[in-house]
Amino acid sequence: MKLCVIGLGLIGGSIAKDLKKTGFATEVAGVETNPEHAKEALRLGIADRIASLEEGVAGADMVIVATPVDIALNLLPTVLELAESHTTVTDMGSTKRYLVEAVRNHPCRRNYVAAHPMAGTENSGPSAALDNLFQGKIAIICDQELSGPQHLALVEKMFHALGMNIAYMTSDEQDHTTAFVSHLPHAAAYALANAVQDKADRQIIFDLASGGFNSTVRLAKSAGSMWHPIFEQNRDYVVESLDVYLKHLEQFRDAIANGESHKLSELIGNANRIRSILDGENPRFRKNEETFVKFYTT
Repeated sequence: MKLCVIGLGLIGGSIAKDLKKTGFATEVAGVETNPEHAKEALRLGIADRIASLEEGVAGADMVIVATPVDIALNLLPTVLELAESHTTVTDMGSTKRYLVEAVRNHPCRRNYVAAHPMAGTENSGPSAALDNLFQGKIAIICDQELSGPQHLALVEKMFHALGMNIAYMTSDEQDHTTAFVSHLPHAAAYALANAVQDKADRQIIFDLASGGFNSTVRLAKSAGSMWHPIFEQNRDYVVESLDVYLKHLEQFRDAIANGESHKLSELIGNANRIRSILDGENPRFRKNEETFVKFYTT
């Protein structure tokens, strides 16, 4: 299996490492425009060689586009043009509607499988690549009916090699869902970091910050080069998620401002239910999870 990975940062680098480790890929050609990142990827053994786009795609059995979504939008049509008839092309972007639309009428559209592994950290670059980053996580495959069956099967095999479960959605469903569970948390973290910096005129406030603040604001460390285009490409659903979030923030603010002790306790108690939901202890959400597994996964 000759693999070409375009973009050797956290996601692309982690995929390359794990697919080599599992034996899924026998050779990894890396395409990386940042010379320092390219050198680091070679040093870390993430890629066997660094290639130009044309050299990397030529002869590859699979091409993985792991760049920021604005770059992927311009890159994907070119990759499909360069790819050989047997080559499977996939991407790892967090937004899908723009990308799917960009190649909807491409003559090689069936070579492409739109995908999004739900995994990551706030770090970037080849040094951020982690072993087993995807183990036990969910990978979303979008609009699978538009992909050729052999290409779909190979991408499914890749995700299983990474230890992932697979969900199937339309690109619109994917963008709507991730707006709430991925994009909103990042927007909230950026806003929180800005709010604290706006009021923190003394270094001591950061000296006093402990685990709660650090864990809540962690996502604000995420690179703008990745998240700026995500917010732009998923603007409508991100705005919807922010409107819902602001409504709940206003409820907390009003309960505190008005001294509504019972209402405040109610809001906190309702939020505490997230523990049992995420831990799988809530029967209502276990039932929904079973429905999700039945209809969206293999």
